[in-house]
Amino acid sequence: MHFMKISKKLLFICSLFLLQEFIFSQSNSLAREIRNINDKIANQSIKTDSLEAQISLLLPELQNALKANLKAKEQTDSVAIVLINRINTIQNKMRLIEDKAAYIDSVNFEILAQLVMIENKIVTLTNSFTEIYTLKNTKSSTSSPSSISPEQYKKNYIDALSFYQNGEYDKAVTLFSKLVQTDPSNDLADNSQYWLAECYYTMKNYKRAVSEFTKVFSFPATDKDDDAQLKLGHCYRSMGNTNKAIEEYQRLVDYFPGSEFYNKALESIKQLNI
Repeated sequence: MHFMKISKKLLFICSLFLLQEFIFSQSNSLAREIRNINDKIANQSIKTDSLEAQISLLLPELQNALKANLKAKEQTDSVAIVLINRINTIQNKMRLIEDKAAYIDSVNFEILAQLVMIENKIVTLTNSFTEIYTLKNTKSSTSSPSSISPEQYKKNYIDALSFYQNGEYDKAVTLFSKLVQTDPSNDLADNSQYWLAECYYTMKNYKRAVSEFTKVFSFPATDKDDDAQLKLGHCYRSMGNTNKAIEEYQRLVDYFPGSEFYNKALESIKQLNI
């Protein structure tokens, strides 16, 4: 009985010793694990400190680079705005130049048209005076009977030309029209028709002038055909129909190569093509 008690004590003591050994062993193992963890934490702390140091070094450079980029962008935007404003200014100036050029072209065209009118007036007045002088010094033809005598026809024709020269165009139109209708076979009938058209042209009734100039070609053996052809070009030119004017001038060049107005027609074509 006493032996059994001793044995239990010994067993208990052994168990305590083993327990202490186990606890000591576990404590040592735990301490190693803690040391390893602490070492890892220390290493990570060192890396973190290194990264923080690098960041602290790089951060000012990054900030400076960002500021430089922002400043460059502001400068670029400012330059772009200046360029856009300059482009708009240039475009406005170009539009003004185009408008001025169009106005100058219009003025030049108007001046040329007025010069043509003045030249035409000088030529036609000269021709009318020449015709009057010629008629007054020639005898009237008696080749065709009519309700009006050749002498009276010539007198009325001279009167009509005088009305034209004096600027009394309505009287001239009335008398020339009457002459054409009274005796269209008279030697002066084609001239009457031409001067009738010339009256309308001088009065700037260009559409009616075109119609009357065209009728000149219906008279056989007329010597006013190239005159009328030139004036058709002048009429369309005055109406602003450049293409039709060139067409009429070209017709004179093609069909009347020996005309005294040949060079004038070529010059007119050149001016209108410019």
